[in-house]
Amino acid sequence: MVIVTLQRAKCIGCNYCVEMAPKHFQMSTKDGKSVLLKSTNNKGFFTLKTNNTNILEVVEAAEKACPVKIISVKLTG
Repeated sequence: MVIVTLQRAKCIGCNYCVEMAPKHFQMSTKDGKSVLLKSTNNKGFFTLKTNNTNILEVVEAAEKACPVKIISVKLTG
């Protein structure tokens, strides 16, 4: 299982995550911050859990590109 977490409140709106993984991130037109698509919110931590390991490479690229390090990617199981 791949677990992607975004600390949205700390987002600076650089758009790198969208450039690296456009199927999983988009920029909000309301506040200019990143949105992790298909995620659930728990106290400001937006989490996507999926069994689709094919997304691993692109979400890891987004994690590495983020200048404020608010994206984390874990592979479990």
